[in-house]
Amino acid sequence: MAEQQPDTISFEKGRCGIANLSSFKHNAMAAMFEIFIIHRDAVYAEQAAWAAFEELDRIENNLSRFNDNSDVSRINSLAAGQPLQLGPTAFECLATSIELSIQTKGAFDITIGPLYDCWLDKDRTPRKPSQKDIKVALKKTGSNLLVLNESEHAVTLRSDGVRIDFGAVGKGYAADKIAQLLGEWGIKVALISAGQSTILPVGVPDGLAGWPLSLSDPADYSRLIAKINLAGRAISASGLRKGQHIINPRSGKPVTRPGAWSMAKTAAEADALSTAFMVMPAIAVESFCEKHKDASALLVLLGKSKKTGGRILRFGRWGRAKFYSK
Repeated sequence: MAEQQPDTISFEKGRCGIANLSSFKHNAMAAMFEIFIIHRDAVYAEQAAWAAFEELDRIENNLSRFNDNSDVSRINSLAAGQPLQLGPTAFECLATSIELSIQTKGAFDITIGPLYDCWLDKDRTPRKPSQKDIKVALKKTGSNLLVLNESEHAVTLRSDGVRIDFGAVGKGYAADKIAQLLGEWGIKVALISAGQSTILPVGVPDGLAGWPLSLSDPADYSRLIAKINLAGRAISASGLRKGQHIINPRSGKPVTRPGAWSMAKTAAEADALSTAFMVMPAIAVESFCEKHKDASALLVLLGKSKKTGGRILRFGRWGRAKFYSK
């Protein structure tokens, strides 16, 4: 699973004049969340934003593996065959993650924890594991090891040592919940940015085709990939960061693709799919987008040098996006 690459998606406020636009920031989930709201009453907009941030903090407390009292921590200390009842937040995110794992044939997987540990020493510095180490970790990896009971809102593990991490879907899930809450406040036009790696639009500013965004190469931020107008779907980006591995949950080995973007109907889907698209072969990404009409993808392929970036492949619907690389 992939760590999200920051600063690859930027809201270009300077590309258009938007009246009554307010912005609010809050640090959560190891990322800076920002909400842009268009509303004639700036005080009301601020109240709505901070209500959303309170919901964000509640979600983080439920989904964080660093919180000893969270449902995730309880799952990660669970023995095989022992059912555990979950709160609605963790159960819903778990069910979404399992479905996305099935759709991507395991390219997205929240049970990646044991595999990550293979590639790190006890002091968290990188190491190269043996094939035996990888094989052992793979036995503890896979969404098929999670069994959900819908009526009881419970999960049971099929194996000991399974550990989940919502890091590649949690920010998108939170963005979807923020959008829902803003709707309850009557906010009809807004943009939600989760660490500049997952962006969710709510409505469209008057007179515009969509929210103006720019996409930059995750290997070289100065290299502009595209400018798009986002409307009706979320967008997310994943990419390699210096000193970090992105592990293929199917092989247990690091991937080399520099970066990937995805668009999908929800932010949770987009968040997870940008991770999966880092792992999946290009032909599999193309097939996925053909089958799932709401999904679109951009892939950066390695060139002769990682410094110069590589060729860009795109699949699915991108509308009137302007691309600067081929």
